[in-house]
Amino acid sequence: MEQAELLSIVIIIVLGIFSQWLAWRIQWPSIVIMSVAGLLIGPVLGLINPEQALGELYTPLISLAVAVVLYEGSSSLNFRELKGISKSVLRVVTAGAFLAWIGGAMAAHYIAGLNFAISFIIGGLFIVTGPTVIIPLLRQAKLKPRVATVLKWEGIIIDPVGPLLALFAYQVIKVIGDDTVQGSYLLTFFIGALLAGIIGFAAGIFVSRMIRKGLFPEFLKSPIVLSFVLLCFTVSEVIMHETGMLAVTVMGMTMAKTKKHVTSIGNVSHFVENISVILTSTIFVLLTASLTRETILEIFTFPIIGFVLMMLLIVRPLSIWISTIGTEMSAAEKTLIGWIAPRGIVALTVAGYFASVLAEDGYAGASILMTITFALVFITVCAHGFTLGPLAKKLNLASNEQSGILIIGANHFSITFADYCQSLEIPVLMIDDSYEHLLDAKQKGINTFYGQILSEYIQFEVDLTPYDYILAMTDEPAYNALICQSYAPEFGYNNTFALPASKKGDANNEEISPAIKGHVLFHENAVLAELSSKLREGYTFDSMKITEQKTVKREAFTDTAMLLFIWRKNKEIAFMTLRREKLELNEGDRVVMLTKQEAKNENVIQSRDE
Repeated sequence: MEQAELLSIVIIIVLGIFSQWLAWRIQWPSIVIMSVAGLLIGPVLGLINPEQALGELYTPLISLAVAVVLYEGSSSLNFRELKGISKSVLRVVTAGAFLAWIGGAMAAHYIAGLNFAISFIIGGLFIVTGPTVIIPLLRQAKLKPRVATVLKWEGIIIDPVGPLLALFAYQVIKVIGDDTVQGSYLLTFFIGALLAGIIGFAAGIFVSRMIRKGLFPEFLKSPIVLSFVLLCFTVSEVIMHETGMLAVTVMGMTMAKTKKHVTSIGNVSHFVENISVILTSTIFVLLTASLTRETILEIFTFPIIGFVLMMLLIVRPLSIWISTIGTEMSAAEKTLIGWIAPRGIVALTVAGYFASVLAEDGYAGASILMTITFALVFITVCAHGFTLGPLAKKLNLASNEQSGILIIGANHFSITFADYCQSLEIPVLMIDDSYEHLLDAKQKGINTFYGQILSEYIQFEVDLTPYDYILAMTDEPAYNALICQSYAPEFGYNNTFALPASKKGDANNEEISPAIKGHVLFHENAVLAELSSKLREGYTFDSMKITEQKTVKREAFTDTAMLLFIWRKNKEIAFMTLRREKLELNEGDRVVMLTKQEAKNENVIQSRDE
């Protein structure tokens, strides 16, 4: 029996991570793949029932996982993102949330046929659009910063507010419907919510100060922070159920506010972010695999489908358009935000709690709560996941360009390289902290920005959305390495590169770590000083179109040509690094090289390794 439970848990974790990978490969919303995977192993094939396998641990484990995910989302907030849109965000999370609550309650009563008591609980619960669903979609859609910031802040702030509104509605119902319950019952609710906020704030301040004073060793910082998150959540839950989410959100926002004073908190954030990815994958598979076939079939009824359509097409757009009247948001931004509101883990987990307590209180219709919640979650995730990217591009709120290159450092080689890339219609942005260095780039019509790439303000001053690759090409090796280290989490390890500034001693290619080789550009002899010298000697950039599929070794290229990158037919770029020994070339690809002027028309590939 223990082996069966162990196997079930491992399958769920592996399936969740595999779903994330598959979604990345096929460019689908990850939550859609995870939901389908859970449905297949659960109600469809009946292979695993996580709720039965985990027993009494099922709900607590999911609650703790949600706590970590909420903390990760709130701790990643940066209040400088609100510059210019703070009014919109405030309206959306206050007036917009209230309108969505009332509209959702009316839809649940008049469309789904539920009584007012359950309708107001559902209305409060369904205002949530948490980070578990919003942030993965934002990563894929490449939205412009303004609209992405509004959606991200709304999702993170509203996540704990929704359950609190639902809990408040439940408390009011108990006071009104039960003569034995006194009005002081509501006072207890407000006191519990206030205590949860205080606990979260105190925990955030305490942990930040401990880290700032160096009282936590480096190797224990992440585990200690994670422990405080779980402790903060649990203590608040013991005081009053469903307030733990508020506590960890306040804790995360408090630590986000102090992050500029405690730089090492950023390293902790990367650890928690990785944990939250695993937890998000696992929870979605857990929740969907635990559904019954009856629940799935019940979704396809007119009241439930009608309620979901009302929430998508009427309630959400109206709440956004009305609440943002007179704000800085454009009509296109209101349209996109008014459409995008996918529900996720929080709605499912909290709905399970209210379904059980309402059933115990004898409310008719409580049994349909999980069905209607899953219907809204799955349909909104699919509808918004597949339409966010196309709609954003249609409204000109996302990058319509192909993958671009971000070049750090303006010098003779990097400017000439950027100019050639632009001639191939590859978007390029060059950043340097020397205005004089950028003058030549400006004269060539290259898009430039004068500033420090490692500054914490850079992401709020420059839209980096169109750029998928970052090339550090300064004349300072240590600075290039620091750029790669700082931006690898954002751009990805395989899209972060550095060009050596000069040769040091007699170090050869074999002495370089295999991991570092993936970052070092072009060739063992391709250092910045020598590449600039080659340009002065008459070398120029050139490209060769591949007419047949082939596999070639790096050594196959003649001495007159230095291979720089492969421009794929699908507009993706594969940069040459020290680690890349064989090249997979397909028909329609272009090989971009640095060649001698007199050798431009020669066949630069001597042999072929099929």
